[in-house]
Amino acid sequence: MKASLRPYLPADAPLLAAIFQESIEVLAEDDYSPDQRAAWAATADDAAKFAKRLAGGLTIVVLADGGPVGFASLAGADKLDLLYVHPDYAGQGLGGMLADALEKLGGARGAAQITSDVSDNAVPFFEKRGYVAQMRSTLTVGDEWLASTTMRKSLAAAP
Repeated sequence: MKASLRPYLPADAPLLAAIFQESIEVLAEDDYSPDQRAAWAATADDAAKFAKRLAGGLTIVVLADGGPVGFASLAGADKLDLLYVHPDYAGQGLGGMLADALEKLGGARGAAQITSDVSDNAVPFFEKRGYVAQMRSTLTVGDEWLASTTMRKSLAAAP
């Protein structure tokens, strides 16, 4: 499969919201209850608010088979805020492409490390990339509590 990256465009927001929601529903099924997944996915129900979140960071989109199949967002220079790939494309290296790009962009912005608050189902992905767990936390989304792990990766110093 051939894949490429490009910057986020405002017209992408509805499709990226759908990818976000489908990814949560399918890929987080083993780690979060149906009510937890529904509350989490509902954070993209407000299209304008979700689009504002995407536009507020440095968001990139991965394209395959003629259209967007995933996205990731860097908040500031050092916070990987979002990373979602459609379940049909999970495990094919697209999340790694997105993470590589954001880590490089963070380094170019002067970050010595990247942090991310990671869902339980994503911890193994981040561990394989050299991220180290820093602490466990929970956040309230709607009426649900969702557990996550704050993870950090040191970036190589620029030559």
